[in-house]
Amino acid sequence: MDDVKDTEEADRRSGTPDPPAFRAAVDALRSSRLRPQVEVEPTPAPQRLAPHAYALEAVVVDGEQELADGRLVLLHDPAGHDAWRGTFRLVTLVRAELEPEMAVDPLLPEVCWSWLTGALQARGLGYGEPSGTITRASSHYFGGLAERPSASQIEIRASWTPREGLGGVPDTASHLASWCDLLAQVAGLPPAGPGDASVVTLPQRRGPQSR
Repeated sequence: MDDVKDTEEADRRSGTPDPPAFRAAVDALRSSRLRPQVEVEPTPAPQRLAPHAYALEAVVVDGEQELADGRLVLLHDPAGHDAWRGTFRLVTLVRAELEPEMAVDPLLPEVCWSWLTGALQARGLGYGEPSGTITRASSHYFGGLAERPSASQIEIRASWTPREGLGGVPDTASHLASWCDLLAQVAGLPPAGPGDASVVTLPQRRGPQSR
């Protein structure tokens, strides 16, 4: 894969190859099989958050519509990190557009946060030190843009420490799957399987995202 070659080339340039635990965690992300509505691909990772980082971006699609998008970053510091209470950290951004009446629901932030934690718990994943923000914003257009309808968006920014398994490697494939569950839920897609029958979804998605 091109991203594998890019990583190996970066290692050669820096002279500091990624440690085995990080490589194993990244390999698990690359080999994950996800629901077809969620299109995932590698993207450049931030360089200053941790000694080692790998990033993915995703779009939830329905036909030609983009219902939600997001980014997931895997960070690794072999020396450990006091704030993480571990050597790995997952950082995410998820966005979706809403109908204006949904955006004013006072319980929306709490519900969206529960979707994140619920997606992790539904797959039996251990994690710690969760933190994040839920932001809702509305845009109203005037003058030359007055013909555009008002738009509202929900944004989830969060991070958590995945529990490490054998060899100090977390189950990143399952964490990615739970993240895709969150993306699909925010996008208003139906549950992926019988185990997700209790999922509450957001109706009336507007259409393609503005980037």
